[in-house]
Amino acid sequence: MMNECDKLALQERIVEALKTVYDPEIPVNIYDLGLIYRIELMDDGRAEVDMTLTAPNCPAADFIMEDVRMRVEGVAGITGATINLVFEPEWDKDMMSEEAKLELGFM
Repeated sequence: MMNECDKLALQERIVEALKTVYDPEIPVNIYDLGLIYRIELMDDGRAEVDMTLTAPNCPAADFIMEDVRMRVEGVAGITGATINLVFEPEWDKDMMSEEAKLELGFM
């Protein structure tokens, strides 16, 4: 069973892994774009991630979700990952990090 410290460290490593995933059409990673809504760690080392896309009809949806699953499962200590695609709340540019807004010229 993981303690809170272990979970926090693991969650930080998952975030770092997610920062290496990009929407092919946008030069900013999906974490800084605000597409990751929730990362939850189970005591058995499984991770559950709720994420969205910039547009519901994103042609790269399957590719991005598979990339997210592989990156999360690649984090040491993670035994498996479930990636849930959600559209509530609907994504908008206010969910981006300051760095992402600067990179894309929204500031």
